[in-house]
Amino acid sequence: MIKTYSLNEIENLSINDVHDLYKKYVNEGQINLLSSFSPARLLVDRSEGQYIYLRDGRKISDFTAGIGVLNHGHNHPKILQVRSLFQQQKKMEVHKNFLNPYLAALAHSISTILPNELAVSYFCNSGAEAVEGAVKLAYKSFNGARSRIATADISFHGKLLGSAGLTGSPEIKFRWPTIPNIDRFKYNNISSVRAILEEHLIDGKSSHYAILIEPFNASNVQECDREFLVQLRTLCTKYKIPLIFDEVYTGWAKTGDWFYFLRHGVSPDLLSMSKSFGGGKSSISGFVATRDIFKAAYGSDIDATLHSTTYNGFGEECVTAIEAIRIIEEEGLNIKAKKIEGYLLPRLRDLVKEHPMWLLDARGVGALLGIALNSEINPIIDRLLDYVPFGVLKDENFRKKLVASSVIHELFETHGILTYFGSNVDTPLIVAPTLMSTEKDWSHMHNSLKSIFNKSKYELILKFASFKYGKKYLA
Repeated sequence: MIKTYSLNEIENLSINDVHDLYKKYVNEGQINLLSSFSPARLLVDRSEGQYIYLRDGRKISDFTAGIGVLNHGHNHPKILQVRSLFQQQKKMEVHKNFLNPYLAALAHSISTILPNELAVSYFCNSGAEAVEGAVKLAYKSFNGARSRIATADISFHGKLLGSAGLTGSPEIKFRWPTIPNIDRFKYNNISSVRAILEEHLIDGKSSHYAILIEPFNASNVQECDREFLVQLRTLCTKYKIPLIFDEVYTGWAKTGDWFYFLRHGVSPDLLSMSKSFGGGKSSISGFVATRDIFKAAYGSDIDATLHSTTYNGFGEECVTAIEAIRIIEEEGLNIKAKKIEGYLLPRLRDLVKEHPMWLLDARGVGALLGIALNSEINPIIDRLLDYVPFGVLKDENFRKKLVASSVIHELFETHGILTYFGSNVDTPLIVAPTLMSTEKDWSHMHNSLKSIFNKSKYELILKFASFKYGKKYLA
């Protein structure tokens, strides 16, 4: 007999019940990993704006912003309203035999935000799909005549076979079969880009069908400077190479601009987007191309459906994205992101000066800031070896993760703040509130960090280790 749970039954599951279901039917390793931190030992009752409300009565300030998904905050009322209206009116989702006015309207809205040449959009479901769709389009624009792609050594483009191969991050540890002929250049280093391109010239012509880069890398909170982007654009124009900007994380007001690249006045030939594109409620992503490149790839009738997906441009997803764009404009979320940077970043940099034993650097733009933590913990590490499974020590970023995890644990348990660490190079502590947060929330984060960095690093690491490996596994 088929067993299903009603919504009421699901709401009445205990955390132990949920863990058991994950272990049996989802991913036991995921439970073991996530349960290192408090949130995976607790259940959420509801969420709204900047806050998550736990079943145990606690109110948590979300400084992850849903890992980039919640620029609009949790359950923005206008987003809920437009989705509810779409459902009440019983509008149709699928458009395989009918043209979709919602998709067309969304594509038009995006074209008014971006430079004129970026005008043709395709909508899918995830950031990795958007990246791979853009790469696929660039390749097809040459009809297979070029065979190489270049991407940065510091990058995150997704975890599908193609996007994982394009990613330059220690988070992708396993070597998957992937897109062939990937060249790796140094992030924000034009000399390394130039060297790779010149190495693969054939009779003075390029072998590269695309260069892919994040103008702002969210996983290491590291940005390209304007001079690099200008020179990169010049090289791509010279060798007729499509330039792809991945702004899956950094788009939609996160950095204080609609997209980070717009502040530098350098336009790509293709742009990928996702995360907050759906206003925190819609699973939608997309890529935008210049008319010329799109036409070269898919402009003919016979090639028009070479790239398609089942859930391309579902109606409710599109109207949600349109409303998300309207909210950014009407509520001034770009300005809000700049205010967050103006308040928090100078204070974080002051903390770096005041606590060199804890902190190395503070950086970022808008509502995406990061703190590089000082991972020097010897001789503390020797006293903790008995607590740590041997396999974990093989991680080259183990010390960075341990220090960051101790801060994350203290922020949550003592101060009611949720955050996380980045997955690349410096493993920075991420400070990224929703754009529904207020100065009160920013002040609370600053004061909480100040309190934490006045404490002993050894004390907090031991506290976290005791929590992680203590006998009481579930709350």
